[in-house]
Amino acid sequence: MRLLHTSDWHLGRTFHGASLLESQRTVLQEIIDITREQEIDAVLIAGDIYDRALPHVDAVKLCNWALRELAATRARIIMTSGNHDSASRLNFGADLLDAAGVHIFADLERMLQPAVLEGPDHQVLIYGIPYLEPRMVMDQLGVEKASHQAVVEAAINRIDEHLEQRRAEGTAVVSVAMAHLFAAGGVGSDSERELSTGNLDVVPVELFEHFDYAALGHLHGRQQVRENVRYSGSPLAYSFSEVKQTKGVWILETTAQGVVNIDEVRLSVPKRLVILRGELQQLLDDPELEYAVDAWCQVTLTDPERPAEAMQSIRARFPDTVVLNFDPQGAQAKEKPQSYAERLAKATSTEEVVGDFIEHVRERAADEAERTVLLSVIQRTREAQVL
Repeated sequence: MRLLHTSDWHLGRTFHGASLLESQRTVLQEIIDITREQEIDAVLIAGDIYDRALPHVDAVKLCNWALRELAATRARIIMTSGNHDSASRLNFGADLLDAAGVHIFADLERMLQPAVLEGPDHQVLIYGIPYLEPRMVMDQLGVEKASHQAVVEAAINRIDEHLEQRRAEGTAVVSVAMAHLFAAGGVGSDSERELSTGNLDVVPVELFEHFDYAALGHLHGRQQVRENVRYSGSPLAYSFSEVKQTKGVWILETTAQGVVNIDEVRLSVPKRLVILRGELQQLLDDPELEYAVDAWCQVTLTDPERPAEAMQSIRARFPDTVVLNFDPQGAQAKEKPQSYAERLAKATSTEEVVGDFIEHVRERAADEAERTVLLSVIQRTREAQVL
């Protein structure tokens, strides 16, 4: 049997205010094509189908299209809910969709009803663990501590008991778990929403040692935590912290002996992310930066003083600059700066107070024309007070 592992579609997500729907459609079409060309028997989507609990109608339409096209390949589709999903909304119609080969695991009741793939000499049992919010499920799972480790461990213990019963029936069984969580040893990025603070969300990877494969979601970088425990990562980069990540999916091959092969298949990049750093004029003139013209750009300017109309200038060459930072360098920047409070305390005139305020707010002193206007306004104010 051949399985495809993907996750974290985050349909409906924007990138610094810009829609990603067309880019998402592009990479989903690739996943559909891979599923058809490689004769995939089941597509595993490990949570965060949507980017928000109440997705926009366009995101719902895109999901409907993707599932319809995947189903047309005759592959089974197995989905679990993630922390961005509304489990109840994602679970709507789950019983009816089972008959169409689309299996949704978004509540604990379905957790012990694995999707079963019948191979020529073995069965593949796919157990979907929905995203478990500790305080919402701890009573149902019979645990006393409201932690991710406690509820996930309780859920897996129940699955282990069920799995042992199925193995005792004599048929060769390959076990696959799907879950949306932060496994110890995984590497995160800036685009993931924290499940809790203080590392209380980390789950020991050893909990999955009894499974032939664990298809995890939540972390956006495709990675191998253990040989049999992997994250597929998101199909698109959703933050500049992912600029060096290679996006793709895992493809598993199973026999009666277990998971015998795991391959990576890379996905294309509809619109690349680029991080640029340097002085404004250098970035505008450098011919070697032509590759960044059509990319999403994060730019850090290192001019000793913040240039006027910096974003307008940088967008003249790099129109899709969405983040502009300022990190002054050079002789002037190396001097130990006074705090705004210190400068204000030393000011001896209204002109200095106003000038220090402008420089503090925009990190650039007023130029000659601006100082002329400021002095004129201050003088008129004084004359009005005298009158």
